[in-house]
Amino acid sequence: MRKRKGAGRPTISDVAERAGVSTITVSRALRDPSKVSDHLRRKINDAVRKLNYVPHSHASALASTRSNVIGVIVPSLTNNVFADTLRAIYDELYQGPFQVQLGNSRYVAKDEERLVRTFLGQGPSAMIVAGVDQTDATRELLENAECPVVQVMDISDDPIDMMVGFSHFEGGRAAGVHLVQKGYKRIGFLGARMDPRSHRRMEGFKEALRSGGRYDPDLMMTTTDSSSVSLGGHLIEQLRKRRPDLDAVFCNNDDMALGALFGCQKAGISVPDEMGIIGFNDLEMMAASYPSLTSIRTDRYQIGKRAVQMIKAVLDGETPEQKIIDLGFELQCRESTMRPKSKAR
Repeated sequence: MRKRKGAGRPTISDVAERAGVSTITVSRALRDPSKVSDHLRRKINDAVRKLNYVPHSHASALASTRSNVIGVIVPSLTNNVFADTLRAIYDELYQGPFQVQLGNSRYVAKDEERLVRTFLGQGPSAMIVAGVDQTDATRELLENAECPVVQVMDISDDPIDMMVGFSHFEGGRAAGVHLVQKGYKRIGFLGARMDPRSHRRMEGFKEALRSGGRYDPDLMMTTTDSSSVSLGGHLIEQLRKRRPDLDAVFCNNDDMALGALFGCQKAGISVPDEMGIIGFNDLEMMAASYPSLTSIRTDRYQIGKRAVQMIKAVLDGETPEQKIIDLGFELQCRESTMRPKSKAR
């Protein structure tokens, strides 16, 4: 796990690490010692002396004008997956001192970098960013941000600061294991947009199929087009034309899975007897469809809630018990993969 600041001149993050407190607590102590306890002030002053830390004038000015804004950057404002997380963030901050500043990167790395620069220039109290695949420049900006940073919706062993999410690779692998165990033989993948999280789902899925002796690269179909229900229907039609023996698909999200179901129903293909379908995220429609659709359930609301709780703890001068919180996932098995053993081919 790397440090949030580079080597060389001691930084406020170095002081915070030495004192065992957050950077925002150090900033408060240096700006107005009366705002922290005597115990914390002594620890911070001791760290400052031992490191020969000299506050940067610009950093001090920024600290003195730090806003009550928490910057939140997500790749989409129309995707229900992010809507759940945003709802949790707003719920946790409701009637408190903080306001949300929301940015939409539109799945474009340079747009995310631009938004991070803009938000940090306004002195936020904290930042929440979706994913772990920031550009080097964006990562450096966030590593040097003198405020708490939480990456959400994904997991890795190298957080910028703090992280809460789940493993997309393991979620994809669980989907593949499930279809193999249900007796499906010619198992495909339908993927749209294919951002890094979707790629990890697909790679986990492939690993499960290889382990089960079911992997066939000809059954993997992806596109950079935006995900939609209609696209799911179109792709299942195209994959079936290419491989009429296809008998199951893992879709990289629930919109695609619902579209695949509609496509099968339009073509007179029985689900789950002739085609197994599994999605990812487990949106409400998965349980409401007919037949109901199996999906990998992820707790997006809890991700947003825990992210804000971590930020509040740091801003209150506490050290989080965990820097990385893996909330995991749960496979919700429903009718779309409940294939009778007698139907296995």
